[in-house]
Amino acid sequence: MFTQTFTAGPDDIDVLGHVNNVVWVKWMEAIATAHWQAVSPPEHQARHVWVVTRHEVDYRGNIGPGESVTGETEVDEGPRGARMTRAIRFRNAAGKVIVDARTTWALIDPATGRLTRVPPEVAAPFYRAS
Repeated sequence: MFTQTFTAGPDDIDVLGHVNNVVWVKWMEAIATAHWQAVSPPEHQARHVWVVTRHEVDYRGNIGPGESVTGETEVDEGPRGARMTRAIRFRNAAGKVIVDARTTWALIDPATGRLTRVPPEVAAPFYRAS
């Protein structure tokens, strides 16, 4: 499990006075990227790029300006070809899950711009304690 804290700034707030749904998706990408950078060796990061192919999001609550959430993410399924799926949850200050998501990411070879099968050595760091 990888965690990261996010705090809602003025630009994150919509007309209803809480975090806009687009911001939640931005935070999903930020935590997934931070997780990749934290657990993967530099040579993997230099050879591969991840792109989102699917988001499935359940919004169960929200936060307002200046409030923080703790994001949690983990890769919850092994690779399927070029794809891996991760779970992402955001908890409010009381510990309640207010946004629950599953995102599917595809591995790209930046030299060719094409999908590439996830090698076992690229997937392995996601399954170690991080």
